[in-house]
Amino acid sequence: MRGFVCVFLAAGIVGALALPAAADEAYKRCIDTSDGTNPAWAACGGEWVAREDAKLNVAWKRLYAASEPATKKDLLEEQRAWNAFKDKACQFYANGDFGREGQVLHFPSCRAELIAQRTAVLDSYGADRR
Repeated sequence: MRGFVCVFLAAGIVGALALPAAADEAYKRCIDTSDGTNPAWAACGGEWVAREDAKLNVAWKRLYAASEPATKKDLLEEQRAWNAFKDKACQFYANGDFGREGQVLHFPSCRAELIAQRTAVLDSYGADRR
């Protein structure tokens, strides 16, 4: 099972990096109306990540509440593994090798997209139960 989870998670990050970022409208608006400074762009990215985290939390709570005890245990283990992966994913943008643009534009975009993908997966699990 652990090997499968690692392969699944690795495939997910490769897929996220291969696609262009599909920023949400609020992020685009924030960037467009910002003063164009790195701190402003970083704030826009942070807000986008926070919005995606909020959507993920709603999907998680809905799925977890509708699940039976054995499934809850398995889902919790899977989510913990995904959280550990998420914390390590996209870090190469934040480490400085991609400059400030990588840190303030690409890192939050990568992270937000990754979270959005996980939300979609959780929603699909819920659809399987209907």
